[in-house]
Amino acid sequence: METWIGRVEGLEDCPITGALARYDCRNNRLAGLALEQDGFADAVTKTALRLGTTRIGVFVGTSTSGIAETESAYGRRRGVDSPLPPDYRYRTTHSLSSLALYVRERLGLRGPAQVMSTACSSSAKAFASAHRHMAVGMCDAAVVGGVDTLCHTTLYGFRSLGLVSDEPCRPWDVDRRGISIGEAGGFALLERTPGSDHSVEMLGYGETSDGYHMSTPQPNGDGSALALERALALARIGAEEIDYINLHGTGTKANDIAEDKAIVRVAGSEVPCSSTKGWTGHTLGAAGITEAVVSCLCIEVGLIPGTINTRCPDPALKTNLRVENETRPVNVVVSDSFGFGGSNCSLVFGKSR
Repeated sequence: METWIGRVEGLEDCPITGALARYDCRNNRLAGLALEQDGFADAVTKTALRLGTTRIGVFVGTSTSGIAETESAYGRRRGVDSPLPPDYRYRTTHSLSSLALYVRERLGLRGPAQVMSTACSSSAKAFASAHRHMAVGMCDAAVVGGVDTLCHTTLYGFRSLGLVSDEPCRPWDVDRRGISIGEAGGFALLERTPGSDHSVEMLGYGETSDGYHMSTPQPNGDGSALALERALALARIGAEEIDYINLHGTGTKANDIAEDKAIVRVAGSEVPCSSTKGWTGHTLGAAGITEAVVSCLCIEVGLIPGTINTRCPDPALKTNLRVENETRPVNVVVSDSFGFGGSNCSLVFGKSR
Protein backbone atom coordinates (compact mmCIF):
# COMPACT_ATOMS: atom_id res chain seq x y z
CA MET A 1 0.00 0.00 0.00
CA GLU A 2 1.05 3.59 -0.51
CA THR A 3 1.79 4.82 3.00
CA TRP A 4 4.54 5.99 5.35
CA ILE A 5 5.57 4.09 8.45
CA GLY A 6 7.77 4.78 11.47
CA ARG A 7 9.98 1.70 11.83
CA VAL A 8 12.70 0.91 14.37
CA GLU A 9 15.66 -0.37 12.41
CA GLY A 10 17.73 -3.36 13.42
CA LEU A 11 15.17 -5.39 15.35
CA GLU A 12 15.54 -8.22 12.85
CA ASP A 13 19.19 -8.58 13.87
CA CYS A 14 18.87 -8.67 17.68
CA PRO A 15 17.06 -11.86 18.72
CA ILE A 16 16.35 -12.61 22.37
CA THR A 17 18.62 -15.47 23.34
CA GLY A 18 19.62 -17.43 26.41
CA ALA A 19 17.21 -18.06 29.28
CA LEU A 20 14.58 -15.71 27.82
CA ALA A 21 14.74 -17.05 24.23
CA ARG A 22 11.15 -18.32 24.46
CA TYR A 23 10.01 -14.68 24.44
CA ASP A 24 11.71 -13.88 21.14
CA CYS A 25 9.44 -11.84 18.86
CA ARG A 26 9.55 -8.36 17.34
CA ASN A 27 7.49 -6.82 20.14
CA ASN A 28 9.63 -8.20 22.95
CA ARG A 29 12.83 -7.38 21.07
CA LEU A 30 11.74 -3.75 21.03
CA ALA A 31 10.83 -3.96 24.71
CA GLY A 32 14.33 -5.22 25.47
CA LEU A 33 15.89 -2.43 23.44
CA ALA A 34 13.80 0.15 25.30
CA LEU A 35 14.82 -1.26 28.68
CA GLU A 36 18.46 -0.71 27.73
CA GLN A 37 18.03 3.04 27.07
CA ASP A 38 19.11 5.83 29.42
CA GLY A 39 20.27 3.46 32.16
CA PHE A 40 16.67 2.44 32.80
CA ALA A 41 17.27 -1.20 33.76
CA ASP A 42 20.03 -0.11 36.15
CA ALA A 43 17.67 2.39 37.78
CA VAL A 44 15.12 -0.37 38.32
CA THR A 45 17.79 -2.63 39.85
CA LYS A 46 18.82 0.09 42.31
CA THR A 47 15.19 0.71 43.24
CA ALA A 48 14.62 -3.02 43.75
CA LEU A 49 17.60 -3.18 46.12
CA ARG A 50 16.04 -0.39 48.14
CA LEU A 51 12.39 -1.46 48.09
CA GLY A 52 12.51 -5.19 47.33
CA THR A 53 11.56 -6.99 44.11
CA THR A 54 8.05 -7.80 45.38
CA ARG A 55 7.26 -4.11 45.89
CA ILE A 56 7.76 -3.05 42.27
CA GLY A 57 4.92 -3.68 39.83
CA VAL A 58 4.91 -3.91 36.05
CA PHE A 59 2.09 -2.16 34.19
CA VAL A 60 2.35 -2.10 30.41
CA GLY A 61 0.18 -1.47 27.40
CA THR A 62 0.13 -2.96 23.93
CA SER A 63 -2.35 -3.09 21.11
CA THR A 64 -1.23 -5.98 18.91
CA SER A 65 1.54 -7.52 21.05
CA GLY A 66 3.40 -10.13 18.98
CA ILE A 67 0.72 -10.70 16.36
CA ALA A 68 3.41 -10.55 13.65
CA GLU A 69 4.64 -13.93 14.99
CA THR A 70 1.22 -15.45 14.33
CA GLU A 71 1.10 -13.89 10.85
CA SER A 72 4.47 -15.49 10.15
CA ALA A 73 3.37 -18.83 11.55
CA TYR A 74 0.33 -18.96 9.29
CA GLY A 75 2.48 -17.98 6.34
CA ARG A 76 4.88 -20.87 7.02
CA ARG A 77 2.23 -23.62 7.00
CA ARG A 78 2.53 -26.32 4.35
CA GLY A 79 -1.09 -25.77 3.33
CA VAL A 80 -4.31 -24.15 4.52
CA ASP A 81 -5.28 -27.30 6.44
CA SER A 82 -1.83 -27.87 7.91
CA PRO A 83 -1.02 -27.24 11.59
CA LEU A 84 0.99 -24.26 12.69
CA PRO A 85 4.79 -24.76 12.79
CA PRO A 86 6.04 -26.60 15.90
CA ASP A 87 8.32 -23.71 16.86
CA TYR A 88 5.37 -21.30 17.18
CA ARG A 89 4.89 -20.21 20.81
CA TYR A 90 1.65 -18.28 21.33
CA ARG A 91 1.88 -17.67 25.09
CA THR A 92 5.34 -16.12 25.12
CA THR A 93 5.14 -14.22 21.82
CA HIS A 94 1.64 -13.30 20.62
CA SER A 95 -0.33 -13.38 23.88
CA LEU A 96 -0.98 -9.96 25.43
CA SER A 97 0.50 -11.27 28.69
CA SER A 98 3.81 -11.94 26.92
CA LEU A 99 5.01 -8.34 27.23
CA ALA A 100 4.49 -8.11 30.99
CA LEU A 101 5.94 -11.58 31.59
CA TYR A 102 9.06 -10.75 29.58
CA VAL A 103 9.64 -7.34 31.20
CA ARG A 104 9.01 -8.73 34.67
CA GLU A 105 11.44 -11.62 34.18
CA ARG A 106 14.02 -9.51 32.38
CA LEU A 107 14.12 -7.08 35.31
CA GLY A 108 13.85 -9.75 38.01
CA LEU A 109 10.70 -8.26 39.55
CA ARG A 110 8.01 -10.11 41.51
CA GLY A 111 5.38 -7.46 42.21
CA PRO A 112 1.94 -7.23 40.58
CA ALA A 113 1.87 -7.27 36.78
CA GLN A 114 -0.82 -6.17 34.35
CA VAL A 115 -1.27 -5.59 30.64
CA MET A 116 -3.69 -3.00 29.27
CA SER A 117 -4.96 -3.40 25.72
CA THR A 118 -7.35 -0.56 24.95
CA ALA A 119 -5.96 0.32 21.53
CA CYS A 120 -4.24 3.71 21.40
CA SER A 121 -4.85 4.56 25.06
CA SER A 122 -3.22 1.34 26.34
CA SER A 123 0.10 2.62 27.67
CA ALA A 124 -1.48 5.82 29.02
CA LYS A 125 -3.91 3.71 31.03
CA ALA A 126 -0.89 1.78 32.36
CA PHE A 127 0.04 4.93 34.30
CA ALA A 128 -3.45 5.12 35.79
CA SER A 129 -3.42 1.46 36.83
CA ALA A 130 0.03 1.81 38.40
CA HIS A 131 -1.12 4.87 40.32
CA ARG A 132 -4.11 2.99 41.76
CA HIS A 133 -1.98 0.01 42.80
CA MET A 134 0.45 2.29 44.61
CA ALA A 135 -2.35 4.31 46.20
CA VAL A 136 -3.76 1.23 47.94
CA GLY A 137 -0.34 -0.05 48.98
CA MET A 138 0.00 -3.02 46.62
CA CYS A 139 3.40 -1.74 45.50
CA ASP A 140 5.74 1.14 46.24
CA ALA A 141 7.06 1.65 42.71
CA ALA A 142 6.07 0.62 39.20
CA VAL A 143 7.65 0.03 35.83
CA VAL A 144 5.14 1.63 33.47
CA GLY A 145 5.27 1.59 29.71
CA GLY A 146 4.18 0.08 26.46
CA VAL A 147 5.37 -1.50 23.25
CA ASP A 148 3.72 -1.90 19.86
CA THR A 149 5.33 -3.08 16.65
CA LEU A 150 4.35 -3.10 13.01
CA CYS A 151 2.33 -5.95 11.57
CA HIS A 152 0.18 -6.53 8.49
CA THR A 153 -3.03 -6.85 10.53
CA THR A 154 -2.71 -3.27 11.73
CA LEU A 155 -1.67 -1.80 8.39
CA TYR A 156 -4.36 -3.48 6.32
CA GLY A 157 -6.97 -3.10 9.05
CA PHE A 158 -6.60 0.68 9.18
CA ARG A 159 -6.44 0.85 5.40
CA SER A 160 -9.77 -0.98 5.17
CA LEU A 161 -11.26 1.82 7.26
CA GLY A 162 -9.79 4.47 4.95
CA LEU A 163 -7.65 5.92 7.76
CA VAL A 164 -4.11 5.39 6.42
CA SER A 165 -2.44 8.40 4.82
CA ASP A 166 -0.44 8.10 1.59
CA GLU A 167 1.95 10.77 2.92
CA PRO A 168 3.47 11.60 6.31
CA CYS A 169 0.58 12.43 8.64
CA ARG A 170 -0.47 16.09 8.96
CA PRO A 171 -2.33 16.51 12.27
CA TRP A 172 -4.76 19.41 12.47
CA ASP A 173 -4.09 20.28 8.79
CA VAL A 174 -7.04 21.36 6.70
CA ASP A 175 -6.05 18.70 4.14
CA ARG A 176 -5.13 15.93 6.60
CA ARG A 177 -5.49 12.46 5.10
CA GLY A 178 -5.14 10.08 8.02
CA ILE A 179 -2.53 8.32 10.14
CA SER A 180 1.02 7.17 9.58
CA ILE A 181 1.57 4.01 11.61
CA GLY A 182 4.74 3.73 13.67
CA GLU A 183 6.23 1.42 16.27
CA ALA A 184 7.76 2.27 19.61
CA GLY A 185 8.70 1.01 23.04
CA GLY A 186 9.21 3.00 26.20
CA PHE A 187 9.19 2.79 29.98
CA ALA A 188 9.02 5.03 33.02
CA LEU A 189 9.73 4.29 36.67
CA LEU A 190 7.14 5.65 39.08
CA GLU A 191 7.58 5.81 42.84
CA ARG A 192 4.91 6.46 45.42
CA THR A 193 7.30 8.69 47.40
CA PRO A 194 9.66 10.26 44.86
CA GLY A 195 13.16 11.25 45.91
CA SER A 196 14.91 14.57 45.45
CA ASP A 197 16.45 13.42 42.17
CA HIS A 198 13.06 13.27 40.47
CA SER A 199 12.38 16.36 38.39
CA VAL A 200 8.91 15.42 37.12
CA GLU A 201 5.83 14.05 38.88
CA MET A 202 2.69 12.40 37.60
CA LEU A 203 0.00 14.65 39.04
CA GLY A 204 -3.21 13.07 37.80
CA TYR A 205 -5.09 10.99 35.27
CA GLY A 206 -8.60 10.75 33.88
CA GLU A 207 -10.23 7.83 32.10
CA THR A 208 -13.53 7.55 30.25
CA SER A 209 -15.22 5.51 27.55
CA ASP A 210 -17.41 7.12 24.89
CA GLY A 211 -19.70 4.12 24.47
CA TYR A 212 -20.57 5.62 21.10
CA HIS A 213 -19.22 3.50 18.22
CA MET A 214 -16.92 0.55 17.61
CA SER A 215 -14.29 2.70 15.91
CA THR A 216 -15.44 6.34 15.62
CA PRO A 217 -15.01 8.79 18.52
CA GLN A 218 -17.96 10.66 19.93
CA PRO A 219 -18.16 13.69 17.57
CA ASN A 220 -18.83 16.30 20.26
CA GLY A 221 -15.85 15.17 22.36
CA ASP A 222 -17.84 14.57 25.57
CA GLY A 223 -15.79 11.55 26.64
CA SER A 224 -12.47 13.23 25.90
CA ALA A 225 -13.53 16.36 27.78
CA LEU A 226 -14.57 14.34 30.83
CA ALA A 227 -11.21 12.50 30.87
CA LEU A 228 -9.38 15.85 30.91
CA GLU A 229 -11.67 17.21 33.63
CA ARG A 230 -11.07 14.16 35.82
CA ALA A 231 -7.31 14.35 35.31
CA LEU A 232 -7.23 18.00 36.37
CA ALA A 233 -9.47 17.29 39.36
CA LEU A 234 -7.18 14.50 40.59
CA ALA A 235 -4.15 16.74 40.05
CA ARG A 236 -5.94 19.52 41.96
CA ILE A 237 -5.07 22.15 39.39
CA GLY A 238 -7.13 24.43 37.23
CA ALA A 239 -7.17 24.40 33.45
CA GLU A 240 -5.51 27.83 33.47
CA GLU A 241 -2.37 26.24 34.96
CA ILE A 242 -1.72 24.02 31.91
CA ASP A 243 1.34 25.19 30.00
CA TYR A 244 1.15 22.72 27.12
CA ILE A 245 -1.11 19.92 25.81
CA ASN A 246 0.41 17.07 23.83
CA LEU A 247 -2.51 16.22 21.57
CA HIS A 248 -3.55 12.73 20.60
CA GLY A 249 -3.58 14.42 17.18
CA THR A 250 -3.75 11.50 14.78
CA GLY A 251 -4.40 13.44 11.59
CA THR A 252 -7.79 11.87 10.88
CA LYS A 253 -10.80 14.09 10.34
CA ALA A 254 -12.97 12.64 13.11
CA ASN A 255 -10.32 12.35 15.84
CA ASP A 256 -8.92 15.85 15.43
CA ILE A 257 -12.38 17.44 15.46
CA ALA A 258 -13.55 15.59 18.59
CA GLU A 259 -10.33 16.32 20.49
CA ASP A 260 -10.41 19.99 19.49
CA LYS A 261 -13.94 20.38 20.84
CA ALA A 262 -13.00 18.68 24.11
CA ILE A 263 -9.95 20.85 24.75
CA VAL A 264 -11.66 24.13 23.92
CA ARG A 265 -14.57 23.21 26.22
CA VAL A 266 -12.33 22.40 29.21
CA ALA A 267 -9.15 24.43 28.75
CA GLY A 268 -10.13 27.14 26.29
CA SER A 269 -8.43 28.12 23.04
CA GLU A 270 -5.27 29.79 24.37
CA VAL A 271 -3.20 26.94 25.86
CA PRO A 272 -0.41 25.87 23.45
CA CYS A 273 -1.03 22.48 21.84
CA SER A 274 0.78 20.27 19.36
CA SER A 275 0.83 16.73 18.03
CA THR A 276 4.17 14.91 17.98
CA LYS A 277 2.89 12.05 15.82
CA GLY A 278 4.46 13.69 12.77
CA TRP A 279 7.83 12.86 14.37
CA THR A 280 7.08 9.25 15.33
CA GLY A 281 4.02 8.08 13.46
CA HIS A 282 1.03 6.82 15.42
CA THR A 283 2.53 4.15 17.65
CA LEU A 284 -0.88 2.81 18.71
CA GLY A 285 -0.56 0.87 22.00
CA ALA A 286 2.77 2.62 22.64
CA ALA A 287 1.46 6.12 21.87
CA GLY A 288 0.66 6.81 25.53
CA ILE A 289 4.16 6.08 26.82
CA THR A 290 5.87 7.72 23.83
CA GLU A 291 4.00 10.96 24.35
CA ALA A 292 4.22 10.79 28.15
CA VAL A 293 8.01 10.65 27.84
CA VAL A 294 7.92 13.58 25.40
CA SER A 295 5.73 15.50 27.86
CA CYS A 296 8.17 14.89 30.72
CA LEU A 297 11.10 15.99 28.55
CA CYS A 298 9.20 19.16 27.67
CA ILE A 299 9.05 19.97 31.39
CA GLU A 300 12.70 19.08 32.00
CA VAL A 301 14.16 21.13 29.14
CA GLY A 302 11.50 23.82 28.68
CA LEU A 303 10.15 23.04 25.23
CA ILE A 304 6.87 23.15 23.34
CA PRO A 305 7.46 20.92 20.30
CA GLY A 306 6.07 21.90 16.93
CA THR A 307 3.59 19.94 14.83
CA ILE A 308 5.67 18.94 11.84
CA ASN A 309 4.17 18.29 8.37
CA THR A 310 1.19 20.53 9.15
CA ARG A 311 1.16 23.22 6.46
CA CYS A 312 -2.19 24.93 6.91
CA PRO A 313 -3.97 24.41 10.25
CA ASP A 314 -7.68 23.75 9.82
CA PRO A 315 -9.51 27.04 10.56
CA ALA A 316 -12.46 25.01 11.86
CA LEU A 317 -10.29 23.78 14.75
CA LYS A 318 -10.02 26.36 17.54
CA THR A 319 -7.14 25.13 19.70
CA ASN A 320 -3.85 27.06 19.81
CA LEU A 321 -1.82 24.73 17.59
CA ARG A 322 1.93 25.31 17.46
CA VAL A 323 3.76 24.28 14.28
CA GLU A 324 7.25 25.45 15.30
CA ASN A 325 9.37 24.44 18.29
CA GLU A 326 9.27 27.00 21.08
CA THR A 327 11.66 27.24 24.03
CA ARG A 328 10.00 28.47 27.21
CA PRO A 329 9.43 27.36 30.84
CA VAL A 330 6.94 24.48 31.07
CA ASN A 331 5.58 23.44 34.48
CA VAL A 332 2.40 21.47 33.72
CA VAL A 333 1.71 19.29 30.69
CA VAL A 334 -1.35 17.26 29.69
CA SER A 335 -0.82 14.22 27.47
CA ASP A 336 -3.92 12.96 25.65
CA SER A 337 -4.38 9.38 24.41
CA PHE A 338 -7.66 8.34 22.83
CA GLY A 339 -8.17 4.76 21.73
CA PHE A 340 -10.15 3.05 19.00
CA GLY A 341 -13.79 2.76 20.04
CA GLY A 342 -13.73 5.75 22.39
CA SER A 343 -11.30 4.70 25.15
CA ASN A 344 -9.95 7.96 26.55
CA CYS A 345 -7.10 8.78 28.93
CA SER A 346 -5.55 12.13 29.88
CA LEU A 347 -2.39 12.28 31.97
CA VAL A 348 -1.09 15.34 33.83
CA PHE A 349 2.63 15.77 34.55
CA GLY A 350 4.31 18.60 36.39
CA LYS A 351 7.56 19.80 37.89
CA SER A 352 8.32 18.20 41.25
CA ARG A 353 6.94 20.33 44.03
